[in-house]
Amino acid sequence: MIVLKAAQAQLLDALQSVAGIVERRHTLPILANVLLRKNGGTIEFTTSDLEIQVRTRADLGGDGGALATTVGARKLIDILKSLPADQVVTLSSAQNKLTLAGGKSRFTLQTLPADDFPLVNESVDFGPTFSVPQKTLRGLVNQVHFAMAVHDIRYYLNGILFIAEGRTLTLVATDGHRLALAQAELDSEVPSKQEVILPRKTVLELQRLLKDEETAIEMRFANNQAKFQFSGMEFVTKLVEGKFPDYNRVIPRNHKNAVVLGRAPLLASLQRAAILTSEKFKGVRINLEPGLLRIASSNAEQEEAKEELEIDYAGDAIEIGFNVTYLIDVLANMSAEMVKLELQDSSASALFTVPEQPGFKYVVMPMRI
Repeated sequence: MIVLKAAQAQLLDALQSVAGIVERRHTLPILANVLLRKNGGTIEFTTSDLEIQVRTRADLGGDGGALATTVGARKLIDILKSLPADQVVTLSSAQNKLTLAGGKSRFTLQTLPADDFPLVNESVDFGPTFSVPQKTLRGLVNQVHFAMAVHDIRYYLNGILFIAEGRTLTLVATDGHRLALAQAELDSEVPSKQEVILPRKTVLELQRLLKDEETAIEMRFANNQAKFQFSGMEFVTKLVEGKFPDYNRVIPRNHKNAVVLGRAPLLASLQRAAILTSEKFKGVRINLEPGLLRIASSNAEQEEAKEELEIDYAGDAIEIGFNVTYLIDVLANMSAEMVKLELQDSSASALFTVPEQPGFKYVVMPMRI
């Protein structure tokens, strides 16, 4: 049976959209596979890692009729990548094997039964559907993702808090040393507050899949799952259980010293100063005084870097230390021209905001230098 007959680029695009969650090593061999379900000319591609499930459909020709099987996702993708993009490829099925043919190349691949593929049991109590343009959600994720914790024992920090309330969608991420918050307006009002923590892997996969376009992404949350539908894709994920910290208590209010300065020059100065910080100790010292911002770093070899930026500032003289990575992360993930820095003194958290984006806040704890 000819399962499909299509251009290499078409098949590769469908496979790559679902293969991001497939682990190369897994205790269950079938999880390295992609589930193919054919019904007429339409094929459904599904992958799972037991916690996330991604599905897409594509019209790729072939014989009529039905078929369900699984085949190694990475192998199939690697083979397709080695073939010319405009080549027509054929995938045919016979005797528990799939054969991919293109030009004078033929590859015969082992399959595993579709019935053995562990699909995620979808929740039955999803809340109301709400949506934003993909471009909006992609922007929100980009503004906060870098502040997620990595392998923290406080597992609820290894992800992003999503809150849909009224007409506002809020995303928050923190690793205990810094916190990023971004907000956007929803297309319609959510009847009741929805609040979930999406796992880190889910966030990174969404970031990979979301397109920079105005088409909507529909979201639904349940007690233990979230479901996203966009661009012909369906994405179901388990949630992180636990109580996210009260982020409102962390965000400083009424800092008396504030300066607005160019994002690009500040980022460039910090990146240069970071070169002479040591691998373990990423500290930089910042001196703020009327008209001038100084950045200094040093390392165990007694090497040092000094940077100066002229600024429009008439507040208190402040000397404060930061992990330079935390400052570079936030500035590198912004596109705004100007950034506002608010400080109280050398021991209080600093607040970064963007004048033209009132929904964004970034809090960073100082460090002793």
